[in-house]
Amino acid sequence: MPPPSAVTASATASSFLRSLPPPNLSVQTTLRPSLSLKRAAGCHSRGVAAGASASGAAATEAETVFFDGGAHFGDLSANLVLGLTLLWLPLTLASVTRALFLRYRFTSRRVTVISGLSGEDRTDFPYTSVREVVVVPRFIGEWGDIVITLKDGTKVDLRSVPRFREVADYCRKMAAAEGALGAR
Repeated sequence: MPPPSAVTASATASSFLRSLPPPNLSVQTTLRPSLSLKRAAGCHSRGVAAGASASGAAATEAETVFFDGGAHFGDLSANLVLGLTLLWLPLTLASVTRALFLRYRFTSRRVTVISGLSGEDRTDFPYTSVREVVVVPRFIGEWGDIVITLKDGTKVDLRSVPRFREVADYCRKMAAAEGALGAR
């Protein structure tokens, strides 16, 4: 038989746990209620869900997702191997942070960068504000950085993007279609 103090502690913990309300799991369904997303043909993105408008009616125009993903896994693995040296350790930590907390989304209307521990730090900009798109290959061209210059002079640096040439070409095409970027 357990000592009386263990029985008392167990009874106190179980009464405390019973008094907690169940968690509210409906937060995920209410994040972006007015956005209706569809995948583009041939898109290899992951984790895109379709949402309905708040009133229950369908959105007037669907927004198709061309690319939705995080940093390239090769960037993480190369930096983890190089992180075995103490000299490369800060770059390894930056790569792990990118892999865990950074997502890029290119849709038919806008570019979205989602970052932060909970994904609440979000930057959206439409293709009409894009002035220039530059790519910088990394490793042996497996992944790369995309630098998007906006009309107000802001430079948005997207690091370790997989399929970076294809994504940059899509961004240029959408900006040219919006009339923001000259034909290249």
